[in-house]
Amino acid sequence: MRSEDRLTTQRVVDEAGRRQVVDVLRATYLREKRWVTDPDGQFPPEDLERPDISWFVVAVRGRPVGVLRIFYDPPLAAYAKYGFKLIDPNLQVEQFLNAHRIAEIGRFAVRPRYRRRFMLAAALMRAATEETVARGYTHFITDVFEDDAHSPYGFHTRVMGFHPVATHDVGELQCRSRRITMVLDLKAAYQRLRLRGNWIYRYLTGKWDDALHRRLAV
Repeated sequence: MRSEDRLTTQRVVDEAGRRQVVDVLRATYLREKRWVTDPDGQFPPEDLERPDISWFVVAVRGRPVGVLRIFYDPPLAAYAKYGFKLIDPNLQVEQFLNAHRIAEIGRFAVRPRYRRRFMLAAALMRAATEETVARGYTHFITDVFEDDAHSPYGFHTRVMGFHPVATHDVGELQCRSRRITMVLDLKAAYQRLRLRGNWIYRYLTGKWDDALHRRLAV
């Protein structure tokens, strides 16, 4: 049996799923990295009813090992309090935000013993990307920690095609590392990966229907 055949990924829709997410965050964000003091507060029960937040969990042989959150239409203007420093001074932030529909990727975490399994990150990105495209969003935005040994920076930039646009020194999580803010144009990424014809394109879009492909193909 191939390793990916033992993976299951689902969107969290009930309290049982929420507890799975909190358990992964407790192992990673609390015990390992000390980024939070209350992992339960990262996913309060009322968020199960919020249409602008989606959590995804990936399991190996039934055991939850990784999570990811998508926040649709995040209040990006409020992030100015973090002291953003633009990498590209020509970027017109307000114009960019008004012209596109933004979904934020956050709270990505994988249990330490499973962290070398690249397909876990890919499985979470597949589920998150499918829902994000189906909802009509055009761009992902995310932060990664510059000094985190387990940062997904390489995966995001080399594989997916995220572009660093800014840095800031503080944020919601209790980490002293500088944050790197990155943006992914979903249509540009889709067309680039399709042109290359590599496995990540086939993996991410293999289960899409024609309507989803048409959203990004033209």
